[in-house]
Amino acid sequence: MFVDRDLKNKLRDMFSKFSVVFLTGPRQSGKTTLAKSCFPDIEYINLENPNRRQRVETDPEGFLAKHTNGIIIDEAQNYPNLFSYIQVCVDQRNNIPGQFLLTGSQNFLLNEKISQSLAGRVAILELLPLSYKEISQKAAPNFGISSAIFQGGYPELYSQNTPRKSSADFFPNYIQTYLERDVRLIKNISNLNLFQRFIQLCAGRVGQILNYSSLGNDCGLSVPSVKGWLSILEASYILYTVYPYLLNINKRMVKTPKLYFYDTGLLCHLLGIKSVDELDTHYAHGSIFENFVINEFIKSQFNKGERKNIYFLRDKIGHEIDCFIPENNADRMYEIKSSATFDKSFIKNIEYYNPERTAKSFVIYNGDENFTHKNIDIISIKDCLFDE
Repeated sequence: MFVDRDLKNKLRDMFSKFSVVFLTGPRQSGKTTLAKSCFPDIEYINLENPNRRQRVETDPEGFLAKHTNGIIIDEAQNYPNLFSYIQVCVDQRNNIPGQFLLTGSQNFLLNEKISQSLAGRVAILELLPLSYKEISQKAAPNFGISSAIFQGGYPELYSQNTPRKSSADFFPNYIQTYLERDVRLIKNISNLNLFQRFIQLCAGRVGQILNYSSLGNDCGLSVPSVKGWLSILEASYILYTVYPYLLNINKRMVKTPKLYFYDTGLLCHLLGIKSVDELDTHYAHGSIFENFVINEFIKSQFNKGERKNIYFLRDKIGHEIDCFIPENNADRMYEIKSSATFDKSFIKNIEYYNPERTAKSFVIYNGDENFTHKNIDIISIKDCLFDE
């Protein structure tokens, strides 16, 4: 199955303007498929193939010199020294656009090499797993929000070209591959079982204010080690943090981030949720639903080539806005509720932070109706337009 990815137009646009485009994101998020579909006439090479990589490493200058009409280099993190040769090649060709399309699962070493070698010459785009809109292209008509949350967005779970994997088959292998390949590539962690336990502990804290000491105590790690391991998980697109927006108002705001996962299917697996019915009754259902909605906003931003621009508001006494997006013309505030029934209490924190409605205010909930209450738009998750 080919899903028409929302990032495709931005990818084509950037490749027409930049000599180098780096397409990054989680493993198996569809980077290779997208690159090949956007540029079917450009030669493709995968550096995960050890024989091909050895030939490139033996004579990188000769390899690049042969490709004057563009090339897709997949899994570029396997030979990060190639970036220095690409820099020289780009400069020799006077920065002609459309020379190199690189893909790879981002990590510390890759970031460092790109910053050192290709600064000013490269456009960086991020492809996350499928958005709900993308899933809806191929999913069955009765495939609802809970099913999308539980299954997640990795394209392989929606494939119609091969026997379709269940999430119970896919995610254990995904985690094992991640631990054995990506984690060892980023940092030499000797106890991978403890690292996997750490990921599961993070899942149990989804949507919560990060308490580094508590997380460290639960797995026997120091606070610096906790922060280091979280950085590994962020660099490899397993999880991410959202920081509070510090409003210039007379309220004491918290300064610690909240924790989310890039894919709710993986999150459900880590929490031991085995079915949609279990998800709907799980103690963390509200936080998982919130994670899903936040992900949709981030996917929309990434698909437009933008950086993550998502915050939350929370003061010291607990008044919280789940999602805050600052904008020049009008900031936007979103409360996110997993309930299928609207309740007037959903707007109390919006009224606290935005009594004059100077910011655009919304409640996203799991019901079916859309309406306005006290100048606040109440929107069904099914009808959300995250790219507006």
